[in-house]
Amino acid sequence: MNLEELTKELKEKNLQGYWSIARGDVSQEPAAPFEPCLWRWRDVSEAIDKAGEIVGLDQSFRRFIGFHNPALKIGTAHTLLLGAQLVKPGEIAAAHRHTMAAIRFVIKGGGAQTTIDGEPFPMEAGDLITTPNRTWHDHYNGSSEPIIWLDGADGPLIRHLGIGFSEPFQEKQQRHSRAVDRSRYELAPARPSWFRSDSIQPPPYRYRWEDTEKIFNALAEHPGDPHDGILLRYVNPLTGGPTLPTFACEIQMLRPGEETRSHRHTSSAVYHVFRGKGYTIIDQPAGLRAADTRYDWETGDSFVVPLWQWHCHRNNSKEPVILFSISDRPLMEALGFYREEGEERREK
Repeated sequence: MNLEELTKELKEKNLQGYWSIARGDVSQEPAAPFEPCLWRWRDVSEAIDKAGEIVGLDQSFRRFIGFHNPALKIGTAHTLLLGAQLVKPGEIAAAHRHTMAAIRFVIKGGGAQTTIDGEPFPMEAGDLITTPNRTWHDHYNGSSEPIIWLDGADGPLIRHLGIGFSEPFQEKQQRHSRAVDRSRYELAPARPSWFRSDSIQPPPYRYRWEDTEKIFNALAEHPGDPHDGILLRYVNPLTGGPTLPTFACEIQMLRPGEETRSHRHTSSAVYHVFRGKGYTIIDQPAGLRAADTRYDWETGDSFVVPLWQWHCHRNNSKEPVILFSISDRPLMEALGFYREEGEERREK
């Protein structure tokens, strides 16, 4: 019997030899199963406007347009998805809950609210609101203008693991059992003595843009992070750890003319340009596209940086740039897989 015959015999018995799956080289580096991709706001805006005219919430439950990476069956990255959701004046997006952890980052409009486990959270442009795993949530736009926010979630991860649960609430909307801003006061630095939480899940929370903007203004003259500028991390208000167990949210400011140094890490990140104009250079491994691919972006655009690919950002305008992002870094850190490398300066 030769090797080919042995391999065939094993296959017939649902077995597989190492020699048929090994790459032949014990030295290798991480390789993302998808490529960088950029989604233009003009395309997203046009699509969501059309959906607003054609698609009712009775048809699709959520009026959501996902940023689909063409290299993947589902999602924006292999573990994460990002997309835009529209709720028109007077509409109610019915209550439900699911295994997915999710976030809302408001990009247009205001005056609406999302109710999570009985607490209403106001929604204004630049606000970030978390919806942890298996929390009841519904959305209501009581304003006179449409509201659009980014939905980020760990849906592709949940789908891969096959652990998805989803169930509707017994009513279309939850009744408010907690006051507006209750979480904000319970989880403030000066915290009530009777507040306790033993849950491994972080609580739902609203990170207000007005607070975030004040921090940026206060730190504007700080040298910042050489790879990310003035980078702020949305932390779990109970522990100071990552935003959610499976993914983190961050927001960064690049000052006029600022160029970051290149780095790479074993986490993937999806960015949204909240304000400003500039570009990101992503150096991909040989065998994909040509190296040193430049992605020019402006307000409203979104893009994904796959794991272990060198990247740097540049604000080439006269105004500050604000980039919001989600990444699967907490997942990689929890499993002991996170690694990062940085360079002092790469010539482009």
